[in-house]
Amino acid sequence: MAGVTRVRDWVAGARPRTLPASLAPVIAGTATAARPGFGWGQGLIWWRLALALVVALGLQIGVNYANDYSDGVRGTDDERRVGPRRLVGSGLARPGAVRNAAALAGLVAGGAGLALAAAAGWELVIVGAACLAAGWFYSGGRRPYGYRGLGEVSVFIFFGLVAAVGAAFVQLEAITARSVWVGVGCGFLSCALLVVNNLRDIEGDAAAGKRTLAVRMGAPRTRLLHAALVAGAFVTLIPLALSEPWAVLGLAALPFAAAPLARVLRGAEGVDLIGALAATGRLLAAYGLTLAAGLWAASALA
Repeated sequence: MAGVTRVRDWVAGARPRTLPASLAPVIAGTATAARPGFGWGQGLIWWRLALALVVALGLQIGVNYANDYSDGVRGTDDERRVGPRRLVGSGLARPGAVRNAAALAGLVAGGAGLALAAAAGWELVIVGAACLAAGWFYSGGRRPYGYRGLGEVSVFIFFGLVAAVGAAFVQLEAITARSVWVGVGCGFLSCALLVVNNLRDIEGDAAAGKRTLAVRMGAPRTRLLHAALVAGAFVTLIPLALSEPWAVLGLAALPFAAAPLARVLRGAEGVDLIGALAATGRLLAAYGLTLAAGLWAASALA
């Protein structure tokens, strides 16, 4: 039976390497809403950005704890797992405590989301409910879709399109083409993050009956998928640059792609992919920040 869970175990359970997947698209999406002629600040509503970041971070942490709980009680996480130890699967925390942590993170995200909905539009309540449901049913419920190879689709939608478009929407109260393209680019890299995670766990997931996309495709094609997703993120800078040339500043993140691509394409397996996972997270963060900087500069100099 689990004893007192240490703070560092809870922090590790939140899976900090994955958190750029929630923050990067919000920052870059918000940058698409920056308007010229307002001086420093570019007409952004800063408290809305702060709440959007709380929503994104709360959802991501909640999803990570929910996955820890669901995989742990299903017995999916056991001694075959090669990644960081899970709270439930390794006995570091009681299942109920991890489930409650997921619920608390969801409540924080939901509270911030309701405040944004009251200010920008109640249609955001529907979007928020869909995000919470997607987070839980990824590995929870009777037929978790993450076990059927649909995780990447969900990540692209919610940690790409919804995050970036939603961040711009709470500023402008409208959907713009630029925010959609930003969402596509960040969505590709968020998927690349999940692909590395599932490639690392491919043997254990297959043995546990978890049919992730990596298990279905096999390791060789999964490696190519990772490379295609990384390349796709930078290709999406082209349509952005056609309307806003400063978007090419996102190319400054390209050097960050070298480390994860090298490990993945050279055949790294198991624990050797943990570094590739962290490097993909850094790539996503760099992509979101450099793209945001380019869009911000364009607005400031307009």
